[in-house]
Amino acid sequence: MVENSREKPREQRVTKQRVAVSAALDRIEDFVSTQELHRMLHDEGASVSLATTYRILQSMAEEGLVDVLRSDDGEAVYRRCEATGHHHHLVCRRCGKAVDIEAPAVETWASRVAAEHGYTAVEHTVEVFGLCPECTAKGQYSA
Repeated sequence: MVENSREKPREQRVTKQRVAVSAALDRIEDFVSTQELHRMLHDEGASVSLATTYRILQSMAEEGLVDVLRSDDGEAVYRRCEATGHHHHLVCRRCGKAVDIEAPAVETWASRVAAEHGYTAVEHTVEVFGLCPECTAKGQYSA
């Protein structure tokens, strides 16, 4: 039997690049791609390479400091995680606005299905996509 032993993420050094990425994320409300964040940092005069930006975002995601979603084209997008604990997102497929949501029924369902099949240490991700009130009011109904 193979045990699933998750190692704690190693503590990251505090570098000027990591501080710049973290500060930029603090100023952004919605999800942002690595390329968009890198462009912002470059425009602000920060010297952070695209590869370093990617590595920092990946490590922050592993540490639970940022939320990660997949855009329609499969690209990872990131946002500073404001919710404490496990949560899901309601995302506008038009403008990208996202709202943190709790979904106890989903948690119950995931636990029940896993138990029925003998699974343990289960994780899941649920994202709900729709149109936010502002996009609906503007008549922007298509995806």
